[in-house]
Amino acid sequence: MFSRLRSPHFLLLLLLLVLSLSLALGACAAEVVSRDPDTGSGSAEVLAIIDGEPITVADLDVEVADQLAKLEFEYGSERYQLLREGLEQAVREHLLEAAAVAQGLSAEEFVEQELADKIDVTEAEVTAWHEANKARLSGRSLETMRPAVREFLLEQERERLLGELSDRLAADHSVKMNLDPFRAEIDLSGHPALGPEDAPVTLVEFSDFECPYCGSFLGTIERVKSEYEGRIQLVYRQFPLRQIHPNADRAAQASLCAQEQERFWEFHDLMFAEQRALAVADLKDKAARTGLDVEAFATCLDSGRYADRVQNDLNAGARLGVTGTPALFVNGRPIDGGAVPFETIAKVIDEELERARR
Repeated sequence: MFSRLRSPHFLLLLLLLVLSLSLALGACAAEVVSRDPDTGSGSAEVLAIIDGEPITVADLDVEVADQLAKLEFEYGSERYQLLREGLEQAVREHLLEAAAVAQGLSAEEFVEQELADKIDVTEAEVTAWHEANKARLSGRSLETMRPAVREFLLEQERERLLGELSDRLAADHSVKMNLDPFRAEIDLSGHPALGPEDAPVTLVEFSDFECPYCGSFLGTIERVKSEYEGRIQLVYRQFPLRQIHPNADRAAQASLCAQEQERFWEFHDLMFAEQRALAVADLKDKAARTGLDVEAFATCLDSGRYADRVQNDLNAGARLGVTGTPALFVNGRPIDGGAVPFETIAKVIDEELERARR
């Protein structure tokens, strides 16, 4: 095959070199420690037998069991990612090779013929990209970063054009992809939900009421609700980042107290609209303004009734590899990137709707 083709992994590595990033962008993040012994799959595996008594994965120390569950998720997710990228690359190369042979060219010659005059990055685009990402470049100047940024943008444009070319060629061939997406198993029962239970698509969001990215992401969620009304169910899971958001844990508990009175989503919207006012007194004021029974709400919140429930959500998220918010799953499919654009979510939702129609 020809070496000039670039995989998504190549672009990702190049971007990481340019940005020197280790944390997800567009998300609030902090270390989360799981404390729930429910490890999921493989928990009944017998590891040893002492005097006839078995020791299983579920009997191991909680931290070990949780780490095993997290590793299983990460392995499954990474395995699918590698298979998908490898499969897409193999299909692309097959299509390009066939088109090249039909014209009596090598694959490299065919690609250069198709793309040679189309790949271009202007100085304005380099400058705009640097300006938009200045905060992520640790203050490095445009003069310093110009060659790396230009190379990244050129490869990104080349990858885009190769994808378009591959899609056009695929129209003349029979291409059937049988690789099923990786899906996490996520408990939905009892958690705040909006939309029909039998909807073909379920969007689960692990979120933090004090996270600014989650607040700005609310507009995207509203658009998802509007454009996919009747076809999607939204499920909210708590993931307060206690280390960096001191009011998030009580806000999470407060939302579940509001759920008792069937006002979760109204309370949810008000807290995100007023993220800087989430102290206990503010939460009780919001309860009154949301039309809740304030006395019952205050009793619920002051008692810490839902502290364990919030911790269970944190544990569940940690086992799914969640380290920041918002964290999204569409029919169990993880969507990387935190507060991603609407188009990113819509692409996965549309794929799931198409899958449901088959």
